[in-house]
This record gives sequence, structure tokens and C-alpha cells, in this order.
Amino acid sequence: MDLTKLAEERIQEAIERGEFDNLEGAGKKIDLTEYFNTPSEYRAGYSLLKANRFVPGEVELMREIAMVRESLDSAQGREREVLLRSLAEKEISLAIIFERNHRGARRK
Repeated sequence: MDLTKLAEERIQEAIERGEFDNLEGAGKKIDLTEYFNTPSEYRAGYSLLKANRFVPGEVELMREIAMVRESLDSAQGREREVLLRSLAEKEISLAIIFERNHRGARRK
């Protein structure tokens, strides 16, 4: 038996058992715009990362920077100093990441 036929049979059996009845997003249109806007050589990798809710390091760092800035609004004294130091370190780290990415893009 070929694999395609076997896969189709297993899918049909799962449908009959109702295993696909309560899937997240059932009945909703799938927006594939982002998928097709991604260069074809990156699609599989990006789709895998997105499906597993992977967040790139620089995005996570930007979130952390925003949280520190928000905390600074109410911070005073020593706490404020610690937050300012943390903010500076995070901003430098982010700048380094962006610079590395920019240099890597120029080399290609």
C-alpha cells in the first residue's frame, strides 16, 4: 500500500471518529497572506517557528525594554538606578543584535 493512500485512509478514519470536530479555528478562513509574502526558501522554517509560538530574541528583548520603561514611571531611588542600568544593558544588547543582522544582510 502506498503512503498517500494509507495517509488518506487514516485521515478519513479520524474524521469519522470526530477527531477534527473541535479544532482551534474550525470554520474560520485561514489568512495565508503572510505565508505567501515570505520568500519560498524560508516558508517552511518560519511556519514551523510561528506554529510553535517562537519569538525571536530581538522581539523578546524589545518587550523587556518596554516593561522596564513602564516600571521606570513609578520607580524611585535605588530601584530607579537599577532599572536604568538594566534598560541601558538591554538597549545595548538590542543594538548589537541589529548591527549583527545588518552586517549579515550586507554580506549576502
